[in-house]
Amino acid sequence: MKKNGFMEGAIIATIAIILTKILGILYVIPFYKIIGQQGGALYGYAYNIYNIFLIISSAGIPLAISKLTSEYETLKEYDKKNEMYKISKKLIYIFSISAFLLCFIFAKPIAKIILGNLQGGNTIEDVCFVIRCISIALLIVPVLSIYRGYLQGHKYITVSSISQVIEQIVRILIILVGSFIFVKILHIDIKYAIGISVFSAAIGALISYVYLYIKTKKAKIIKDNTKKEFSKEEKKEILKKIVSYCIPFIIINIANSLYDTTDMILIIRGLTKLGFNAQDVETISSIFTTWGSKLVTIVKSFATGLTISLIPSLVNAYVSKDMKRANYYFNNSLKVLIFIILPLTIFMSLFSKEIWTLFYGKSYYGPIIFSFQILVGVLDSAYVISCSTLQGLYKTKLIYFSAITGLVINALLDIPLILLFNKIGIYPYYGAIVATIIGYFISLGVPLYVLYKKEGFRYSETLKLLPNCLLSILIIIIVSTLYKKIMPTFTSFVGICIYILIIALILGIIYYMMNKKILIKLIKEKKETK
Repeated sequence: MKKNGFMEGAIIATIAIILTKILGILYVIPFYKIIGQQGGALYGYAYNIYNIFLIISSAGIPLAISKLTSEYETLKEYDKKNEMYKISKKLIYIFSISAFLLCFIFAKPIAKIILGNLQGGNTIEDVCFVIRCISIALLIVPVLSIYRGYLQGHKYITVSSISQVIEQIVRILIILVGSFIFVKILHIDIKYAIGISVFSAAIGALISYVYLYIKTKKAKIIKDNTKKEFSKEEKKEILKKIVSYCIPFIIINIANSLYDTTDMILIIRGLTKLGFNAQDVETISSIFTTWGSKLVTIVKSFATGLTISLIPSLVNAYVSKDMKRANYYFNNSLKVLIFIILPLTIFMSLFSKEIWTLFYGKSYYGPIIFSFQILVGVLDSAYVISCSTLQGLYKTKLIYFSAITGLVINALLDIPLILLFNKIGIYPYYGAIVATIIGYFISLGVPLYVLYKKEGFRYSETLKLLPNCLLSILIIIIVSTLYKKIMPTFTSFVGICIYILIIALILGIIYYMMNKKILIKLIKEKKETK
């Protein structure tokens, strides 16, 4: 097993994440047909609560362990690194049991908070049941984070990435087979089909854990034995460091999840206040939190993949006091955001109706909401990259400030903007999207300014490429508009696939030819300044 460089690691991690997200979207096509809109809403309620704990264990903890591992490796403090790994395992066991008990015991109060006074849809008992089913995964999933973080810190990105793909494949198989048997063969109540679907997260994690255990044991990568005997004070210091590194990553990622959870709760209340019926409210809510959100993850995958490789590289540069190299890594990440994530987002927005129909069938609300919801993916990705950079540079207080400020602004604006948009004749649920955009802009502006002023970061290398990107996007919009006017409308699954593939190929060739030099330079990792 070989270590991966910055861009190589970013590409491997991104490919794995995109693959898992695409699988996570593709399975939705048959899954949606099996469980329907009400089942989808119920699935979204459980998964959004679970997702908060999942983010802590699958994003916060592994990135913190990765950062600390990279730091100790750079400083050649190998005994501390091994002791840190042992302490981390004990810490994660405590977290796993606590998270499980919290979700299992307090499932009913959580369900009441989610549904509020909503009547005519899923019941509090239904939501309570599925939350308890998914809580079992919290006993297994967090343990994976320690393995993955330790491997990523040593720049072994490949094994960690493969384990994610395995976990997703197993989970999807159980979701589809389980829900089909419960609904179509046994004709059991839909909540039990959702129960087995969310429980699949536990089985997928278990299989992935076995894979990582076998691979790391065979390659003798993980060594948790130490030659030095540490005092209680030294162990406390290491524990303190683990926790202090975890918290900023947790804040970053929980902030992302809380945007969705806040929108879910406030949209339900706002639309109910406006007189929307329960079925429409749950449909709109499920688009924001489940169906539309799943499609947005394609865009966000690039940022997640970058972060996995970015953190250990930034820590190495910072500990080595090489801010020029840190600036190089950050600018490369911004270029990926501008030249890959942004054009992809524009494309998905332009063809939102076709993409939605392809995955979920015809829908009134779906394309209307998703065409704007997908644009938030760019800001979300930029936020993750900027905050991860702050964490890599040990700017934790700034992370707290920017994350909390953005969330508070979003929460305060949600219902007022929903009511305002309804009054002026705009779709009221667009108010929630605008509130999220404003929140992200605030969360983004502060880190970029501070990095520029305090750390001497310069963005000129990236900014001078903006005209190329904007011109390319303008061409994408023009060609897409002409294509829609010239090409006939397709309604069948195969017809829509061909329709989307043709325009994707045309735009891909045009975009590549216009930005060939930039893209090749970006993907091909050059030797960074040492």
